[in-house]
Amino acid sequence: MEILTRPKLLFLDEPTSGLDSAASYYVMSGISRQRLGRTIITSIHQPSAEVFNLFHNLCLMSSGRTVYFGPASAAIEFFGTNGFPCPALQSPSDHFLKTISKDFMRISNMNQVLEICQQGGEILEKRSHANFTTQSLVLTRRSSVNMFRDLGYYWMRFASYVVIALGLGSIYYNVDSSYGSIEERGLMVAFVVSFMTFMTVGGFPSFVEDMKVFQRENLNGHYGCCAFVIGNTLSSMPYLLLISLVPGAIAYFLTGFQNGFGHFIYFALVLFTSMMIVESLMANVAAIVPNFLMGIVIGAGIQGLQILSGGFFQTPNELPKLIWKYPLYYLSFHKYAYQGMFKNEFDGLTFTDNLNGNNHTISGEDVLRDKWQVEMTYSKWIDLSILVGTLIVYHLDFFLIIKTNEKVVHTIKASTSILSNRSRQIMGKSLPALPLHGLTSSHDISTDNV
Repeated sequence: MEILTRPKLLFLDEPTSGLDSAASYYVMSGISRQRLGRTIITSIHQPSAEVFNLFHNLCLMSSGRTVYFGPASAAIEFFGTNGFPCPALQSPSDHFLKTISKDFMRISNMNQVLEICQQGGEILEKRSHANFTTQSLVLTRRSSVNMFRDLGYYWMRFASYVVIALGLGSIYYNVDSSYGSIEERGLMVAFVVSFMTFMTVGGFPSFVEDMKVFQRENLNGHYGCCAFVIGNTLSSMPYLLLISLVPGAIAYFLTGFQNGFGHFIYFALVLFTSMMIVESLMANVAAIVPNFLMGIVIGAGIQGLQILSGGFFQTPNELPKLIWKYPLYYLSFHKYAYQGMFKNEFDGLTFTDNLNGNNHTISGEDVLRDKWQVEMTYSKWIDLSILVGTLIVYHLDFFLIIKTNEKVVHTIKASTSILSNRSRQIMGKSLPALPLHGLTSSHDISTDNV
C-alpha cells in the first residue's frame, strides 16, 4: 500500500517477520529494487548474510543508545578495530547481535561495549526513555525542520505578510501630522492588530497534522504533553519573529510612524506576541476540535468576537455593557494590543489643523484620551505585559486540554484491555466440547484456533 503511493521516505518495521531465509531474501531484494528516488528505512530481525549485504547503511543500538551508525560494509572493520573481530565462518549480523545484545552480554563484554560507545562520545545507559530536556530539544528540532520544509506552514504566510505590508505602506505612505493623519494612523494600527494577526489561523491545518502525530506517539509513551507544548512553542517562535520584524518594518517605516528604534521594537513585539496568542488559540481549538473545517470556523469565530469587542470598531464607552463590555472587552487580547500600539504611536506627537488656516493643535495624549478612549492610568509596557500573560494562560490551557485528553485515552485503552481479557477468559470457560472426528490427538484443537 505504501509503495503504491511512491513516497520519498519509506519506513518498514520487520518486513521479513515469519518468513524463512529464502522468502526473506526475495522480499528484501524486491524492496531494494524500489530504492531509486527514495530512502528506505527498515528494522530487521536476524537477517541472513545475503539479506544483510543488501543494506547500504546500518544502525546498531543497545539499551537505547547508538553503538554504530554508518556504512554497512564498514561495520566489520569497526568491530574488529575495537576488539570484536567477526569469526571467519560466522554471519556478520549474528556477530553484531551477539556482541551488542544485552541478552548475550557478560560483564567483561559489557565493559568492552562501553569502550566502543565512549569513542563515539556517548556511554550506554540503561534507561527506558530520554529525559525531559532531551525530549524537548528533539521535539523542538523536529518541529523546526517540519516548519522549514513545509512551504505552507510559514513561508507562504511570510510572503503574504510582505505583500500586505507593502500594500499598507503604499496606501498610508508617509503620513503627516495633520488632523487627517490621526484617523490614518488609527486605521493602520487596527489593520495590523486585527487582520495581520487574524491570518495566523492559516497554520491550523499543519497543526492538526502535528496533533495526530503527537497523539499516536504520546499513546505509545515516547514523550509527555509538557515536552510537546515546549517543543511546538519554541520551534514556532523564530518564524513568527521573522514575520513580525520584516513585514512589520516594511509597513512601519513606509507609513512614517514615530521615529526611533524603540518605538519600532515595541510595535514588532506587540505584533509578535499577538500572533503567538492566535497560534496558541488555534492550538487549543485543534486539541478540542481536530476537524479541519470546523476548527477553522470556530477559531475564526472566536477571533471575530475578540476583534469586535476590542475597542476600535466601537469605542469602549459605546460598547453595550452586557456581554460586549463585560466581560468580552476585558478578555479580548485585541484591547491591550490596540491600546499599547496607540500609546506607542500617539504619545509625544502634536497634530495641527491646517484645513481652515487656524493652525489649531492637539496633543497625542488628548487624542488617546478623547478620540480612542485609551486607559491612560498605566503605560504601554503594562499592555504588553498583559499580552504576554494572556499568551502564558493560553499555553497552560492547551497543556491542560491535551493532558486531560491523554488521561481519557489511557483510561479508555485500559478499560478496553480489561474487557478484552475478561471476554477471552469467559470464552475459554464456556466453549463446548468439540468432537474430534478422527483427529489423532486432543492437542490438534485449541481455543485459539477456534
